[in-house]
Amino acid sequence: MSGKLFIVATPIGNLEDLTPRARRTLAEVDLIAAEDTRHTGRLLSHIGVKTRLLSLHDHNEQQLVPKLIASLESGQSIALVSDAGTPLVSDPGYRLVQAAHAGGIAVSPIPGASAVTAALSAAGLPTDRFCFEGFLPAKKAARQSILNTLSRETRTLVFYESVHRIAEVLADLCNVFGDQRTAFIGRELTKMHEECVQDSLGSLRDKIADGSIVGKGEFVIVVAGSNEVAESSLDIDRLLQALAAHLSARDAARVAAKATGLKRNNLYKRLLLIRSQ
Repeated sequence: MSGKLFIVATPIGNLEDLTPRARRTLAEVDLIAAEDTRHTGRLLSHIGVKTRLLSLHDHNEQQLVPKLIASLESGQSIALVSDAGTPLVSDPGYRLVQAAHAGGIAVSPIPGASAVTAALSAAGLPTDRFCFEGFLPAKKAARQSILNTLSRETRTLVFYESVHRIAEVLADLCNVFGDQRTAFIGRELTKMHEECVQDSLGSLRDKIADGSIVGKGEFVIVVAGSNEVAESSLDIDRLLQALAAHLSARDAARVAAKATGLKRNNLYKRLLLIRSQ
């Protein structure tokens, strides 16, 4: 009889957030597949669990999946954990879970902490519909391109960001979404120096710049969705292409902006992106 693959959520900062069920599962399985065995080892030491650990991350997951599936098929149980929070939410592991389903192996979630839901619960923004975008690209051009495609998204947007790029990402968000869009920053969620601040994007940018919000730690950014009525991106693209056949890119963007009410600069960037594809 096959074993079971448990997807176990672990704390995102405060160790007291580990659920009793998660602790019991980690103690009872035959193996824990961890993103970073040193990090998970400290958690296991804290809770007095000595289950064997195996490192499973983006760079070795594809090679290790057959071995782990064979262990599951032989009757062993395995817990999959990430460094913090709920596995597979912007973390490795989907190949293993996918292979387990394909092999008819039972997969069971052990729910718990998640930076996404923690931030949404404290943001004071609509949560009935939201869009999780994870980490934006490190390169400015690629980042702005993605933000341009999201500029008219009506759902609440959630991003992860590192301390190294938080200032420039907020500047890009202001550039594309406008300074006045309501947003939220969750810094070091559940940890000793936690900060939860809702304000306009422009004010949040300024607070990071002047140190009112400390520029250290891990960040979750939640941004209100657009109030504008969504347009078909296909129709906008066709309009831009039709205009660009007879006008310069800047003039095409200017005319399209008048016709649609969208920002000329965003349309210009969109046209350049279309041309590059």
